[in-house]
Amino acid sequence: MKSPVHRCRDVEHGRGQGRAETNCLQAEQRIPISKDVITSSSASAMWFIRDICGIVCAVITWLLLLYAEFVVLFVMLLPSKNLMYSIVNGTLFNILAFLALASHLRAMCTDPGAVPKGNATKEYIESLQLKPGQVVYKCPKCCSIKPDRAHHCSVCKRCIRKMDHHCPWVNNCVGENNQKYFVLFTMYIALVSFHALLMVVFHFLYCFEDDWTKCSSFSPPATVILLILLCFEGLLFLIFTSVMFGTQVHSICTDETGIERLKGETGKWGKLPCWEAMQMAFGGPFSLSWCSPFAGLSCKTVSEHVPVPQGEIIEEDVIEIPLN
Repeated sequence: MKSPVHRCRDVEHGRGQGRAETNCLQAEQRIPISKDVITSSSASAMWFIRDICGIVCAVITWLLLLYAEFVVLFVMLLPSKNLMYSIVNGTLFNILAFLALASHLRAMCTDPGAVPKGNATKEYIESLQLKPGQVVYKCPKCCSIKPDRAHHCSVCKRCIRKMDHHCPWVNNCVGENNQKYFVLFTMYIALVSFHALLMVVFHFLYCFEDDWTKCSSFSPPATVILLILLCFEGLLFLIFTSVMFGTQVHSICTDETGIERLKGETGKWGKLPCWEAMQMAFGGPFSLSWCSPFAGLSCKTVSEHVPVPQGEIIEEDVIEIPLN
């Protein structure tokens, strides 16, 4: 039977045993057993990272979308004489913007796959029923047993399963539980940016042919400045999110996260075929729910609240079975 933890783990014990004592719980300290210790995620728990940089970036993301909404509605669509043009483009833009914000909220407030803190106890390791000769690794920073393909995030201060990277724009790590929402966020932002750029081009052409004072409720200089800023914002985010979208889809198809690629950890696990990996990431067989940030990840296995025996944190970062 395959071990639930991997032999080839990015061991952080090489940085010194002295740092392990200052960065995590002492071996003599007993830990209280709670639901946070015995499960990696909870459907009822609210996940939010209290990081100033991430919160500021998330707020900026929303403000930029609100600015685009303002320019599209009050500078381009409402003053337009073509009612059908305004209705169609206004509806499409608002739908895409709403889906982008919903995807951003789900990516930010979904547990990316955090490993329970403080479960590196002798009793818990014995409950895994590992075979003699197998090796497990303890994270010296959060005192948890690191499962296969987990990496520690210094911002979230947790080990994250299948961690791709920490994204300040969503104020969260991108891991196995929220990668779908991050992919949708980048896709919808790219579509919103592309749509806004098209409307800016058409509006400029319309204003050049007509009187500038009639094509907007703002003065011509203010209209030009607002449109140029929106054009710059749309072009910047279109390029950035398109690259991120392609990178994420490539990572899913190759079953290899960004951090695994950087650390050269390829080929140390059985990789899934591309289509099967896509189904795992997006929660089941292909359907319209793949494009919905409100659809849950139905094929994900939900952790049960199984009590873990209480015990003392083990000092060693590399633990070989059987335990002494």
